[in-house]
Amino acid sequence: MGIGRGRRKFPRRYLGWDARASPEASLLAWGHAANAPIAVRRLTDTVTPMGSAIRDSVAQAWPPFVLVAGLLLIGAVAETEGLFAALGTRAERLAGGPGVLLAALLGLEALVTAVLNLDTAVVFMTPTALHAARQRDCDERPFLYGALFIANGASLLLPGSNLTNLIVLHGEASSGIAFARTMALPWLVVVVVTIAFVVFAFRPRSEGGTPGPPAPLRVGLGVAATAAATLLILVLHNPAAPVFGVGVAAILWRRIRPKLDAHVLIGLFLLAVTLGTLARRWDGPASLVAHLGGIGVAALGAGASIAVNNLPAAALLSARRPPHPLPLLIGLNLGPNLAYTGSLSAYLWYRTARSIGARPSLRTSSALGLLLVPLTMTAALAALRLVDPSAL
Repeated sequence: MGIGRGRRKFPRRYLGWDARASPEASLLAWGHAANAPIAVRRLTDTVTPMGSAIRDSVAQAWPPFVLVAGLLLIGAVAETEGLFAALGTRAERLAGGPGVLLAALLGLEALVTAVLNLDTAVVFMTPTALHAARQRDCDERPFLYGALFIANGASLLLPGSNLTNLIVLHGEASSGIAFARTMALPWLVVVVVTIAFVVFAFRPRSEGGTPGPPAPLRVGLGVAATAAATLLILVLHNPAAPVFGVGVAAILWRRIRPKLDAHVLIGLFLLAVTLGTLARRWDGPASLVAHLGGIGVAALGAGASIAVNNLPAAALLSARRPPHPLPLLIGLNLGPNLAYTGSLSAYLWYRTARSIGARPSLRTSSALGLLLVPLTMTAALAALRLVDPSAL
């Protein structure tokens, strides 16, 4: 056997190199092969930060949505037990005219908003307010629009009062008690200004109706669950899962099946995650927020809430810790009174009002909001300056 016959032939093309090619082409082919690890590394450098941005955005967005779901469940239990009807019928019996009744009901809704979230408030307090107005033969328009305005306005007191609070405060070390201590005066000022504005704008009159008998007030599971949720929100840094657990346990105990607009919550959650991811990969929003003062940030928050809804706007503008988080929250929470697109509570309010025979007008709501929002934002920022000048 000859020596050449047993020799293994080297392939003409091996790792991109062609044995028949010219030396220049061979060197070029080997250069492409050598660059392959660099291309892989660049792809990895792109994909890895994107995955991290998505994870961080999800981590920021999920607690508020889980918390509001839990509070809506607790509110459903309280409504089943007649808590809101009992409080509403007692407000009907207050001495004074329709202006007093309106102020009392909006003040009650402000407390419900602070404790059980603004979305819970508009779902359960809008029917209560309209029922009281109809029972007393009052013009129901101030009760209808006031229910929306006070829900947004009164959502500044506790972290759980509005989902935007939890999104913007994500990563903050302060407790719910510290937040409430700082925002108590701005909250109170906004509530007073909002009630006074609605009373002045409509000057409600009564046709002489009489209040109905008060509904029985029971201190049951709904009250206990509300108290437990309030305590968890005040004490825990991230109360979402525990509050949701309380809500689930309450509806299972009562054996009720509350209706949640899951598709709306999921859609807003996905939009919030998308914009939060964008803000982590693009410096534009963080740079804009960093260069604005407190007043400018509040105005930006109000405008962004109308453009994309305040929940995704909160994720976009606070993906990186904002230097003025409290003014940003004032804009995100009060700005939605300008337009229907501003908040989830506006959608829930509109749907709830239509379901009980009311005729809400989005044009009227926005026209009133154009007057109300500058007043409430100015008042809230002035009160915040008194409490904590460094916040601005």
